[in-house]
Amino acid sequence: MPLLDSAPLDVLDAYRTCEFVTLGRDGTPLAWPTAVWRRPDGTLLLSTSLAFARKALNIRRDGRVALLFSDPTGSGLEEAPQIFVGGHAECPDEIMTGPQGAEDYWRMLFERQPHSRSYLAAPMRLVMDWYYLRLLITVTPRQVVVRPPLPAAGASAAPAPASDLPGAAQLARFPTAVLAARDATGAPVLARTRPVPTPEGFAVDVPADCPAAPGSASLLVHRHDERLNHMHNALVRGELRETGGGPVLVPAKVVEPMGSGRASDAVSVLRSTRRATDRYLRQRGLTRPRVEWQEFRALAQDARRRAGA
Repeated sequence: MPLLDSAPLDVLDAYRTCEFVTLGRDGTPLAWPTAVWRRPDGTLLLSTSLAFARKALNIRRDGRVALLFSDPTGSGLEEAPQIFVGGHAECPDEIMTGPQGAEDYWRMLFERQPHSRSYLAAPMRLVMDWYYLRLLITVTPRQVVVRPPLPAAGASAAPAPASDLPGAAQLARFPTAVLAARDATGAPVLARTRPVPTPEGFAVDVPADCPAAPGSASLLVHRHDERLNHMHNALVRGELRETGGGPVLVPAKVVEPMGSGRASDAVSVLRSTRRATDRYLRQRGLTRPRVEWQEFRALAQDARRRAGA
């Protein structure tokens, strides 16, 4: 029996996104939101575009990864349990230009994220081809932990104090964040928590079944609407320290790959994604491959029929 069968699979499948963590070159756990498809054999399929290939490069260096299903927005579930999956990932250096081998994954994306179908229209192809040049990631679960949903903050909860810590402004816009750390063996772990700024850093509550050890760590905040639109994410990198009052993440750097929400950010993101895609290809001596637009369009049309829109 696949290890993943110990989790409530209907809940896992309903989640629109999960938090996915890989280990950076310096060992820092780096978490980002992503979509996942559960395969019948009990493995999990993810993908990343060449423009955001850092996850793939991290995996090729160290295959230890973890996923946390903890934001049920768009799932239709209320009080959904959180599901933590630790495992090993593989990401071959094979650029996928079409949906072959990942049809169910793409059909799911087109159905759950209707606006992504517009990327297939002729006027958008010139600026969005990078989105369809993908690397596939397969995760084999080795640990599954089911946690209750994080309790809602009480109405009497005091607002977080003002702070000039790096990342304080970004974290203050979200009620919770996801801590990405490492356990005593160096494997990545994840836990949703409510960071509270203190003079030392951000105090975090870590559940007993998340053996986060002192060392490099990060805090991820992200959001999307019911149709996987209006996305935003930010990562606060730093060091997790144990203090007399509990664990504290001392921040050092903030990363916002999609910008901070300004109207001008969209143009900057398009430029940076094209540059990153070109760089990935150039470093491997490859010419820019041609996207198999018709195959993607067929799946998008199928997803539209299924969704009735």
